[in-house]
Amino acid sequence: MESIKGLKRTDYCGTLRLSDKGKEVTLFGWAQRRRDLGNLIFIDLRDKTGIVQASFNDKTDRAIFEKAQSVRSEYVLAIRGIVRERESKNSTLPTGEIEVEATEMRIISKAQTPPFEISKASEVGDETTLKYRYLNLRNEKLTQNIIMRHKIAKIAREYFYENDFIEIETPMMIKSTPEGARDYVVPSRIHNGKFYALPQSPQIYKQLLMVAGFDRYIQLARCFRDEDLRADRQPEFTQIDLEMSFVDTNDIMDMAEGFIKRLMKETLGIEMDSPIPHMTFAKAMNSYGSDKPDTRFDMLINDISDWAAKTDFAVFKSALESGGSVKAIVAENAAGEYTRKKIDKLTEYVKGIGAKGLAYIRWAEDVPACSFAKFLKEGELNALLNRLGAKKGDCVFIVSGKTSLALSVLGALRLTVAKALGIIPENKWNYVWITEMPFFEFDEEKNEWVAMHHPFTMPLEECLPYLETDKSKVRAEAFDLVLNGIELSSGSMRITDCDLQNKMFELLGMEQEEIDAKFGFLVEAYKYASPPHGGMGIGLDRLAMLICKAESLRDVTAFPKVQNASELMSGAPSVIDDIQLGELGIAISAKEDD
Repeated sequence: MESIKGLKRTDYCGTLRLSDKGKEVTLFGWAQRRRDLGNLIFIDLRDKTGIVQASFNDKTDRAIFEKAQSVRSEYVLAIRGIVRERESKNSTLPTGEIEVEATEMRIISKAQTPPFEISKASEVGDETTLKYRYLNLRNEKLTQNIIMRHKIAKIAREYFYENDFIEIETPMMIKSTPEGARDYVVPSRIHNGKFYALPQSPQIYKQLLMVAGFDRYIQLARCFRDEDLRADRQPEFTQIDLEMSFVDTNDIMDMAEGFIKRLMKETLGIEMDSPIPHMTFAKAMNSYGSDKPDTRFDMLINDISDWAAKTDFAVFKSALESGGSVKAIVAENAAGEYTRKKIDKLTEYVKGIGAKGLAYIRWAEDVPACSFAKFLKEGELNALLNRLGAKKGDCVFIVSGKTSLALSVLGALRLTVAKALGIIPENKWNYVWITEMPFFEFDEEKNEWVAMHHPFTMPLEECLPYLETDKSKVRAEAFDLVLNGIELSSGSMRITDCDLQNKMFELLGMEQEEIDAKFGFLVEAYKYASPPHGGMGIGLDRLAMLICKAESLRDVTAFPKVQNASELMSGAPSVIDDIQLGELGIAISAKEDD
């Protein structure tokens, strides 16, 4: 191995262009591949900015040429040379018009044959690429994703600094308080038998900063939630966390919109339409079957309960008699795609997410095929088709039952069908604010009302009379920002009255002793006067995933966890020895085999 002593990098590989022709450059990087044509050798040199071709020919010093012949994939090299115009240009590379004619080369570090070809990492299974994550991160796509994530963070800080926000770090080891998901806990050696929690969000601390008078707070906050993983979820994540005093919901949303508009312009060169449209939670659920609707395509949900009530179909009647409803979506030009066999698969799909079945109309021929036609009187089918605006070539899918279930099932089915039909525009960015969220939601497993967001959210003033009488009618001064069917942020105005905050805890089933133990310090703080305030957290990871058009949060996270919350590269989580356990006062009980 050779030293880089005496060499100073002049340029990065991916930044050279034809305008640099004739320039002497010194580059450092990894050998992506070597092509040996006998009297001519090409090495593709790669760094974080991209790839450039280095050439060695019959004019090259023989010692340098022979050294180039020994180069293998992923060797770390230093190359000095002159930028020349390429004879055979590569239009797929930003540097494809030039090459560096090498005059000096040093092999800084040799590599074993890697377990996979870096440029083809996407063709290799996750188990291998995540085990060798440091190699996978050399892949240009992943490298650019991580750089884009950095750029998003940089733009966020600059934007909020310019708008008088102060960046303040909040503690990483905090008191465990209920916030919806399970806490990750940290045992205390000094306070034996007691535990810290890792923050699910800096929620309480940022509110206390408003009580303290800091007025505008910002933090790129690390958050932790012990919950099941999926493509857009990791156990640890980052949110662009903000809080503002002396504002209302519109002020907070306007501030967030300004950031998103600047972000889209500086990362993708897109001029975003503004203002972002608003949609109530009720409208989103009734029309899209989701509180994070994808508004890039139509296929809205229709309530056909009044029509269904007049039919003799027992399935519909039973749903209506039990207080439910009958809902439908029209999939235009879907009859060709959805054969009877594929509709059977859709039926199994909706059963898997809670529905009892799927009624349908498939209008492929002159006469529509209807799965419940024998229960309809003359003219009823045509009346439904006319009402829905369905035409030949369309499919109608119908779900009946409990209203909330029928809506959520059709919301999921709507997305599944749209993907199968290929009708979701890829290069469209549809933002929408979801407002007037319910304060409470009923947890059927626990048979109790719980806070939909968190218990510090301010109810709408007109809903305060319903707190004691009908929790289902209580709406909150809460709002979510949704992009293309993915929730980017959640925010609200906060309760600042100590008596009302205490009351909300009571309504959530807490006894005064529990309130004092878990939240007494917050209620106490409000006794010393608090400004009206509110805020939100914007998911940095999800923003990066969407801007990079990545399939998963793993693709924008340097060292991600897998489905079971483990990290394959380092082997975390791992066991610790008995000495450490003893210091913490912890004993591990052996699990009994099933």
